[in-house]
Amino acid sequence: MEAKKAGISLQDACAQAGARIAAMPAKQKIVTCPLCAEQFLSYEELTAHYLAEHPGCVAPVKLRMTVNGRDCSLVVEPHLTLKEVLQLHLGLTGAKQMCDRGQCGSCTVILNGRPTLSCNTLAADCDGKTVETVEGIAVNPKWQPLIDAYCRWDAMQCGYCTPGFLVAAKALLDRNPRPTEQDIKEALSGNICICGTYPRHSQAILEAVTYMVKGGAPNA
Repeated sequence: MEAKKAGISLQDACAQAGARIAAMPAKQKIVTCPLCAEQFLSYEELTAHYLAEHPGCVAPVKLRMTVNGRDCSLVVEPHLTLKEVLQLHLGLTGAKQMCDRGQCGSCTVILNGRPTLSCNTLAADCDGKTVETVEGIAVNPKWQPLIDAYCRWDAMQCGYCTPGFLVAAKALLDRNPRPTEQDIKEALSGNICICGTYPRHSQAILEAVTYMVKGGAPNA
């Protein structure tokens, strides 16, 4: 959706999302101490370093998640949010930072099947969990009708909030494949659009449902 405003094709945007998912590291080869930047080959070496050189400081934690279908093993500082880890460690920038207070919905991801605000979710609490971002939705052919409908109805202006809306919409359709307009409004009530595109979101989602039920989608 940002791609449309930037003048690149929807196909190119989806390809970029796929490339970012493919580039995610399955495991960190080098572990860096965030306090002194010394590097280590294992998490065990890092924790031993903390005991020797930074006594009393909280050491990074080991985090295992499945992100967009891929298993990832990371070492992260315990204060980092899920949004920060997705962006800084995995290169997935779809979840946006707007309010950074859990009030606008721009950072929405799907965590263990539930829409979740990644800006106020600690990454350390996501160990062993499954995360889906807008990049994962973009590369899944099942959700192409939803993306096409958003573009067709021009349900965005600046596009900054659009990934959060799309993720919330996908989470809604996962649990309710044939929502009413009121269902959609309630599901998206936690997402804020400064540009005021609210009416078009319901129209786009209702149209997407029509084509998804039929098993196809028109050309965008």
